[in-house]
Amino acid sequence: MKHAILALIFATAAAPAAADSYVPVKDQATFLSLVDGKQLRNFFYGVRLNVFPNGQIDGSAVGWGIEGTWTWQDGYFCREMSWGGDPIPYNCQLVEARGDDRLRFTVDQGAGDSASFRLQ
Repeated sequence: MKHAILALIFATAAAPAAADSYVPVKDQATFLSLVDGKQLRNFFYGVRLNVFPNGQIDGSAVGWGIEGTWTWQDGYFCREMSWGGDPIPYNCQLVEARGDDRLRFTVDQGAGDSASFRLQ
């Protein structure tokens, strides 16, 4: 059951990106300016994530802790995490912003499923 929830949380399918006003985040400095001091939240799944400039990630989803690390490589957010002790494999993701309060992460360098977060 936990693995099914995990798949939903971190590979949530999103609508196609056509004309939805998301803009690619192309560099680490811009990404950090968006997440600095803010928490990434997906209310539907109860996800709360903090992404820190030192390369650390922490948070929670449906009652289980999330921890991990990240780097910025060739224009992509690359992360490896665990959720409640279960590994979430390394993946580099396209990051897109809508204004200064929404981010969308698309796995496999933009070729896979997406998850959207509100910045608070």
